[in-house]
Amino acid sequence: MFLISLLSCTVARHRARSGYRAARSGVACDYSLAATPAQPADPHDAPIPAAATPPNNASSPSATGHDSAQEITVEAPEPRFVAPTRRDRIGRIWVPVYINDRGPFRLVLDSGASGSAITMQVAQALGLPLDRSPPVMLRGVTGSALAPTIRVDSMSVGDLLLKPIMLPVLADAFGGAEGVLGANEMKDRRVFIDFRHDEIRIARSHKERAATGFLTLPFHLGRGNLLVAHATIDGVRATIIVDTGGQATIANNALRSALFRTRRRMQSTPDQIIGVTADAQTGDTIAVSSIKLGPIEIRQPGITFGEMDIFKHWNLTRRPTLLIGMETIGLFDVLIIDYKRKELQILMRGN
Repeated sequence: MFLISLLSCTVARHRARSGYRAARSGVACDYSLAATPAQPADPHDAPIPAAATPPNNASSPSATGHDSAQEITVEAPEPRFVAPTRRDRIGRIWVPVYINDRGPFRLVLDSGASGSAITMQVAQALGLPLDRSPPVMLRGVTGSALAPTIRVDSMSVGDLLLKPIMLPVLADAFGGAEGVLGANEMKDRRVFIDFRHDEIRIARSHKERAATGFLTLPFHLGRGNLLVAHATIDGVRATIIVDTGGQATIANNALRSALFRTRRRMQSTPDQIIGVTADAQTGDTIAVSSIKLGPIEIRQPGITFGEMDIFKHWNLTRRPTLLIGMETIGLFDVLIIDYKRKELQILMRGN
């Protein structure tokens, strides 16, 4: 049996005044696939995604501060392939992917997932039985569970071609999409995401420098091509994971304790975090003053704190760690992820 870390979750936040409660939805599918029978995962393995609705004790956060012929370009009306973060919705990034030369299927582009996965509906559309490949053990944000798999002959998007590949099959619909395209498939790619013009392009990276007006943030690649960088949250330095598949920003209690030492009073709202395995854990949403990512400052973001099961599994309970999702990423006008250059190139709104 294989071991997979699948880190999708939903944060159900409550609004006392409006009676609003976030609907449960699938988001990021993050996992690492071992070629050996199930065993303890490496603490530095795959990424951590999550989902959420805007916090009730903070206003929507605010931010201050072309490739070769072999590429894919998608420009479409609603439902969008690239949607920005607004007060009434969380941004999303979808990619049209062909599987076994059928499709395209709309998959979430997930920099916080080491591999890809699809929904049960896609597996049925492909006509592939679930009993011919071994099941996998999924380790989610809040727990673990078994999931069936299928083996496909090929997956393709632009000049990206994978074959063959084993895909976990999940019942959850990933927030309306039909699966997730993980970071292991990006490798030497350059991903161009234009939130303003609803456009995404995936091409081979030629290590292009940032264009005029763009800000840059270096990152290093963790296990599974995880995008790892550093940030300062209200004066506290933390490790960050950039997760385009997750909706919200989630942190461990080590960061919360460090913030408490500098800020004695922090108003919080209790939340419930539901993982892809349907296990639930409690958390607290707190509005911080800012998150500083190099030259970029995100003001008044809401962060959901909790000692999620995945933090314990990765031995990340002592080091302040922050998972940044689309609630923040979707505030940009353009985001370029250059995996070969190991750099985020960001055009802020209004530039």
